[in-house]
Amino acid sequence: MRHTIAVIVENRSGVLARVSSLFGRRSFNIDSLSVGPTDNPDYSRMTISVEGDEEILEQVVKQLSKLINVIRVSELVPQDSVERELALIKVNADKEARAEVMQLVSAFRAKIIDVSTKSMIIEVTGDSQKIEAMERLLRQFGIKEVARAGKVSMIRGSMVVKVP
Repeated sequence: MRHTIAVIVENRSGVLARVSSLFGRRSFNIDSLSVGPTDNPDYSRMTISVEGDEEILEQVVKQLSKLINVIRVSELVPQDSVERELALIKVNADKEARAEVMQLVSAFRAKIIDVSTKSMIIEVTGDSQKIEAMERLLRQFGIKEVARAGKVSMIRGSMVVKVP
């Protein structure tokens, strides 16, 4: 089972290295990691996606909570949160294929952010399944390059992962 964890940390150098090395030492694999500042510049928010059962999740949460500079650790339950990823996909798109690529982009509510004579770069935002589906359909044109950002997630409604 895949779990998403929100971690509020002090915005200091070395914190990301400590968090990622914790996962390596414990042989936990990080599926996705996204880090950015919060509305308070003294703190950053990490969104970490990890695969494992409830026991692994419990271990991850306990170990993260023990780290210096970690302020808060919260699991984000899928049905109570909104998750998004971002992908940039460079695809072959000569004159013959361009119209069909544009139709796919429109159907997925994605964006074309760069066009050259032989290729296009497409920005797609959504859950993992949407991005994977878009990538699968674009393969027929020849994908040149893919860059995916880590998952970001937020609790629905008025509940929040508090920043001090």
